[in-house]
Amino acid sequence: MDVQRVSHHNQMDYNFDNMEPKHGKMLPCHDDRFDSGLESLKEDELVNEFEDMSVKPSEELTQEYEPWRTAVTEDGDTLLHLAIIHEATDHTFQMIKLSQNHSFLNVQNHQRQTALHLAVITEQPQLVEKLLKAGCDPRLSDDSGNTALHIACKKGSLSCFGVITQNCQRHLSSILSFPNYNGQNCLHLASINGYISLVETLVQLGADINAQEQCSGRTSLHLAVDLQNPTLVRRLLELGADVNCFNYGGFTPYHLTYGRHNEEIRCQLYERTAQELRALPESDSDESDMEDVDGSEDELYDDIKFGK
Repeated sequence: MDVQRVSHHNQMDYNFDNMEPKHGKMLPCHDDRFDSGLESLKEDELVNEFEDMSVKPSEELTQEYEPWRTAVTEDGDTLLHLAIIHEATDHTFQMIKLSQNHSFLNVQNHQRQTALHLAVITEQPQLVEKLLKAGCDPRLSDDSGNTALHIACKKGSLSCFGVITQNCQRHLSSILSFPNYNGQNCLHLASINGYISLVETLVQLGADINAQEQCSGRTSLHLAVDLQNPTLVRRLLELGADVNCFNYGGFTPYHLTYGRHNEEIRCQLYERTAQELRALPESDSDESDMEDVDGSEDELYDDIKFGK
């Protein structure tokens, strides 16, 4: 396993509180990736590599520099990343103990995953709590724009979700509203995957139930109709979702029931949708516009003469 040395610095690209990307970066839409590319690494390689770094739990606690903190693989993973991936709990806890409030905890690999991301992906809630209490930043996003909380909502991990929300009160509001690179926030991800209990909890924690996806303008209610999930539609309505909200195409959730066969969803939305918004919106271009265009063509070219 190739190991390189790197210096650690603040790698956060986005200001979550102000919701503005730095350096003029846009928010591209692409598929999320959770794999670390290290599934083939053997446990004994990890243990040997870790022990070779000579972590000393006592006399060097006060030193800023530790050789094992600067070791990275060709995938950008630190020894902490590797220990989490392979669930080497003792090594993981020891490194966290020696790195309280150290930038080492927030190092991102080549997929911009922090130790916190990997702890959620591998479903280790106890480790998630230790990382947060040791100073791991919950606002950092991976190369899909997902924070650790985004991932918990996408996976439906109630335990990791609970640990993060209980230990991130200071930044919780901004994390709840922050979109990933697909323009989706935590509530959107929970809705897409049908995790109703997470949807309920997110709304109770202050997530905007009518927040729109940045790429399409769909709310969670639009998404529930798209996915033909009548239970989620009913619960969102009970939680106060706006049935008259338009997506960027000018469609309400009720409009999305056209051409779909779930009558329960259609009935739930029909009575609640404003009467004037029940019919599908008309096309922007009508026959009168086409007549105006046709009538103007002769006038446009009436000065063209052929021959001498």
